[in-house]
Amino acid sequence: MPIRNLNKIFAPRSVAVIGASRRDGSVGSTVLENLIGGGFAGAVYRVNPKYTELDGEPCYRCVDELSEPVDLAIVCTPAETVPEIVRQCGRVGIRGLVILSAGFREVSEEGKELEAEVRAAMKPFEGMRVVGPNSLGIMAPHLALNASFASDPPLKGNVAFISQSGALCTAILDWALQENVGFSHFVSVGNMVDVGIADLIDYFAGDNRTESIILYVESIDEARHFMSAARSFTRTKPIIAYKAGRFAESAKAAASHTGAMAGVDAVYEAAMARAGIVRVFEIDDLFDCAELLARQKMPSGPRLAIVTNAGGPGVMAADALLERQGVLAELSGLTLQKLNRELPAAWSRGNPVDVLGDASPDRFAVAARVALTDPGVDAVLVVLSPQAMTNPTGVAKAIVEVERRSPKPVLAAWMGGGKVREGIETLNNAGIATYSSPEKAVRAFMHLVAYARNRETLYETPREVPLEFPLDRQRLRDEFGTLLREGQGTLNETTSKALLEAYEIPVTQTLVARSAEEVLECADRVGYPVVLKIISPDITHKTDVGGVELNLTSAAEATQAYQRILQRAKQKRPDARREGVTVQRMLVAPTGHELIIGAKRDPVFGTVLLVGAGGTNAELLRDRALELPPLTERLARRMLESLRAWPLLQGYRGRPGVNLDRLIEALMRLSYLVADFPEIVELDVNPLLATPETAIALDARIVLEPETVTPLVRPYSHLAIRPYPDELSRHSELKDGTSVRLRPIKPEDEPMWHGLIASCSLESLHLRFRYMFKSVSHEMATRFCFVDYDREIAIVAEIGLGSERKIIGIGRLIADVDHHEAEYAILVGDPWQGGGLGSLLTEHCLEIAQQWGVRSVIAEIAPENTRMIRIFKRLDFAIDRRHARDVVIARKSLAEKPST
Repeated sequence: MPIRNLNKIFAPRSVAVIGASRRDGSVGSTVLENLIGGGFAGAVYRVNPKYTELDGEPCYRCVDELSEPVDLAIVCTPAETVPEIVRQCGRVGIRGLVILSAGFREVSEEGKELEAEVRAAMKPFEGMRVVGPNSLGIMAPHLALNASFASDPPLKGNVAFISQSGALCTAILDWALQENVGFSHFVSVGNMVDVGIADLIDYFAGDNRTESIILYVESIDEARHFMSAARSFTRTKPIIAYKAGRFAESAKAAASHTGAMAGVDAVYEAAMARAGIVRVFEIDDLFDCAELLARQKMPSGPRLAIVTNAGGPGVMAADALLERQGVLAELSGLTLQKLNRELPAAWSRGNPVDVLGDASPDRFAVAARVALTDPGVDAVLVVLSPQAMTNPTGVAKAIVEVERRSPKPVLAAWMGGGKVREGIETLNNAGIATYSSPEKAVRAFMHLVAYARNRETLYETPREVPLEFPLDRQRLRDEFGTLLREGQGTLNETTSKALLEAYEIPVTQTLVARSAEEVLECADRVGYPVVLKIISPDITHKTDVGGVELNLTSAAEATQAYQRILQRAKQKRPDARREGVTVQRMLVAPTGHELIIGAKRDPVFGTVLLVGAGGTNAELLRDRALELPPLTERLARRMLESLRAWPLLQGYRGRPGVNLDRLIEALMRLSYLVADFPEIVELDVNPLLATPETAIALDARIVLEPETVTPLVRPYSHLAIRPYPDELSRHSELKDGTSVRLRPIKPEDEPMWHGLIASCSLESLHLRFRYMFKSVSHEMATRFCFVDYDREIAIVAEIGLGSERKIIGIGRLIADVDHHEAEYAILVGDPWQGGGLGSLLTEHCLEIAQQWGVRSVIAEIAPENTRMIRIFKRLDFAIDRRHARDVVIARKSLAEKPST
């Protein structure tokens, strides 16, 4: 559903231009001309105290004098006037504003203060939404709305373009008109005093004209909202993004290996991948993707067939495809037979399909048509090089006819200059994405394939990993809470390892020695050979100061090593505190691999996890992968698979691989730890020794910042993605005494979800889903089992233990973006109906809705579902049968409570 009042901006019935003018070249004049000349059908009001009329229409002195209610105000006045104009708009009921005025935080500190005044001016007026200031404006071509000072409006299309750069907006517009590319919406967000990128993604998700989004991003605010909105959109539609500022020098130096390696841009990249966004690194790619998104059906896979009249360009296309992990489609025997019949004997006899330099339009068309019918082909790229006998325009017309009859995408690369211009225009006018080179076409194609791959990976059902902690996580919070609240700076290795061990991440036994005598006592306890490491809160990298001694096999060696460590540390870091050494047994694992795992607090996306090649060469090798917590088994595995060291971890040239299950579990447990303790701003385990048997932490370091946590911050506010809400679980009983566990659903539940569906009659399924279906697919199951816990909660009722567990019912709450209203639905398996489960699930879900701060819960019920209607009546829902014959509406208002 659209988020509140953005329809006032993007679908207004009336518009007021504040600062309307007749002065040529002024913003007010350009905006007025764009609105009137663009054909906007609603009323347009002029506001400017300098005029009594403009274009023969009355001009009002101020907003207060407007004679009719207005949906949208476009503010074109100087920056210093804007706060008062915002207040005037609020008083007369205008709830949508686009502020084009510049001169705010983008220019000076005074401008920053003025922008704060704008925010303060908005506050008293509930529901007011503002785009800008410092915005080029917004455009909605399907409504002929051009509320901007751009020179030309875009054509109608199905791509929404959102940009933090007004200058790029004008460049995209010029290009789009030349290429005949259309848009559903065009938005310059400006300084985002109110409406941000996440708001727009949510709004366009509910717009039936928007099939994809192109983003130009310089920075992200409210990462939690951004991730939630993007993940929701990319479940069904693609987002392509260009992130500017990749090499920002403002990234702070961090205190640990992990901090040094997890740079700002790398975190953006990890976040976008987790959100299902395809990131491009060249502005040209942004243009090329815009063209493909605007014109084509989505490819169902990476298998591309190439049809060309020149061998060289065909090979160029194949090279570009394979370099980007695309698949050169293998043509079937039947396809080859058809092509043998239709093409000259000298054709290439494979993919790329070289139809030869003298190819006629008909020959091109036949080859493309046959390739498209091959079930092993997901898309076709037609590459034309103008040769002596080539008719570029004729070939273009023939390909247009082929594309119209195919459900698969067709791309074109018309190489050359003036000779191919008319052919390119023919393809553009027909809605076929056309490029100047095969490489550009392949790049655009592979970006869309990447979207499909990302989505498949993110919604792959993970294995059930046994992470049901036997330890009480709240008790852990209490036990370590005092230490973490009172601790400052860096925890020593012993304390850091104690926290890891509490989360069942294996660690080596570490003892503290503050004298040579204690070193020998500790060595006897752990057993030789031993390792000694300096203890100092001021020294991050122990090896840099000679603070590590390995493989000490006797008391004499240990004593001498202790003295050397202290002497070297004093010499190299005389300012550092030296509190002794740690003593631990030397682990010798010739088949093991040293890794680093860790976490860092990013200023935008919160805590970020890292895994990579470890040891003293961690920064040098820079083989690492980042991911946002919480981790699933599949996400943890994907991190490992992305490492260059992945083949070594699997086993290489006779050497055994590591225990991947234990390594994945260590990553997931680390994810739990940093989620539970927001005071942790940096953590690294380096090295983590991965062997064929286990994964064990040899060293650990945790950096704290207790003041980052306050009682007023909502739970998990240090994370960009809400982790599994285990606190919403409870145990209860059915009427017959059956013990049932109510808990939030998780992706691993997909097999049990299928089992619940199988236990339901067609009548029960119809009452829940209000349509009939004979079978369920993985795609359908992901909609119900993969949940964004910030927006949706599905509470499952589970019975049984171990392999006998089954889900017998589900209650689901889906809140609107603003958490004002939530829809509720419930499904109970046929064998358990009438046993009180419907009431248990509904009451629990109502409690959750109240915790969220939801104002009302609404449910749609079939009139014949009398059992649920009785439950809703008992729980004080208002029942309304007036909407339609086939639906009953139940609604319950909730007392307001602070949202969590």
